[in-house]
Amino acid sequence: MSALYTAAAVFFLFGITVFVHELGHFLVARWSGMIVDVFSIGFGPAIWKRKVGSVTYKIGLVPFGGYVALPQMDPSDRKPDEGEEAKELPRVAPWKRVLVALAGGAGNMVLALFLAYLVYWIGKPSSPRERNCIIGFAETNSAAYEAGVRIGDEIISVDGEPVANWDDFAMKAALLQEVSLGVRSAEGVREIKVPTEKNIIGVWSVEGIHPVNFSDVGSVFSGSSAEAAGIRPGDRIIEFNNQVLWSREHLIWLVNEARDQEVPAVVLRAGEQVTVSVTPRYNEDTGRALIGVGFSMLDMDYDSVVHPTPSSQIKGHATAIFRFIRALVTPAQARAAAQGVGGPVAILVIFWWAVQNSFMVAIWFACFINVNLAIINLIPMPPFDGGHIVFCLLEMITRRPVNARIFSLLMNTFFFTLLILLIFLSYRDVVRLILPQFSNHRAAEAPAQITNQAPEEAP
Repeated sequence: MSALYTAAAVFFLFGITVFVHELGHFLVARWSGMIVDVFSIGFGPAIWKRKVGSVTYKIGLVPFGGYVALPQMDPSDRKPDEGEEAKELPRVAPWKRVLVALAGGAGNMVLALFLAYLVYWIGKPSSPRERNCIIGFAETNSAAYEAGVRIGDEIISVDGEPVANWDDFAMKAALLQEVSLGVRSAEGVREIKVPTEKNIIGVWSVEGIHPVNFSDVGSVFSGSSAEAAGIRPGDRIIEFNNQVLWSREHLIWLVNEARDQEVPAVVLRAGEQVTVSVTPRYNEDTGRALIGVGFSMLDMDYDSVVHPTPSSQIKGHATAIFRFIRALVTPAQARAAAQGVGGPVAILVIFWWAVQNSFMVAIWFACFINVNLAIINLIPMPPFDGGHIVFCLLEMITRRPVNARIFSLLMNTFFFTLLILLIFLSYRDVVRLILPQFSNHRAAEAPAQITNQAPEEAP
């Protein structure tokens, strides 16, 4: 596949994600009678712009986002620019500004639903969880483990109803506070009863068990034992310490068990098996041994096509991002979670890899990004949409706008903090994901570490 086609597809998928978000703000703002100064895709100097009526439409040089300039979203009175005729803009009711703030994420969710239907209708390469309901790991402190569930067991029914795959199992378990599972193992089929618990998004689930998945390396941390062993982004770790891997969680457990021991690991690289030796080292921040890799979470098997339902796709994407946000605010997991964050460069690298391998995987990933963007923008702090919503709610409660100086201080402080964070993440993405491709004389074809990586998935 040509690089020109891939680049065009990548920027189209990334651009349409930004466009629908800003279009949501724009349309609701116009509906509510608000003044719109600028509609921009991208930031920085304009490479194209045109003024139609009172609105300037433009494409910015830096393609990592966009904005709609709405002076009436500012709770204070707008001050005219130098040389501009002083005039007071009509105030807009806070409930209308709330709708404008919500409209961006709503646009992303509409696009995500459309993309999910495309994946459902056309199909995409599958992940193991979409094909079966085999246990890839069972946490030793879980009720399921105590009931006898082990790695390699297969869940074949829930309360007597057969299950087709892991998502089917999860949906059936979500309806019950205790489930009777039909479990098939080498010893035969048995029935076990386990309780369900509410997960991060309030859905009932059987905690402590994980599906089969792939240990695909998305990034290798500088100075880590994995780097010393020669493990590269794009490798799939298939064995560790002479044990065949069932999942990332299984690898994490084996890594911790082999603390300070030099052990063999087998990776699949460009269709060939390569054996390396690696030594897990204890990390005080995480409280366990690590080898220093971040995982790609795409889990794609290109020999098998599936048609996941739109609801299961949206639910899976939302669960992943909520799980990651919870990890970021959990002190014991925050540092490891932060190491798993990818920025705009990582997103573009993943899109590139996905388009090169399967356009439908790229569509699926675009759906994931849209769900993520909708949720992240509701974080209740400026300059996210959630920050504007908080200001509007305060105005509705106090019946007066937030102090202009406080608003300006908070917006500028958080904006520049976010800008510095994006620059840092972009630099780290380049070091982790792009430079290793040149040093290894490889094309940039490896899947990248993505933003919903949970801390327990980075041994």
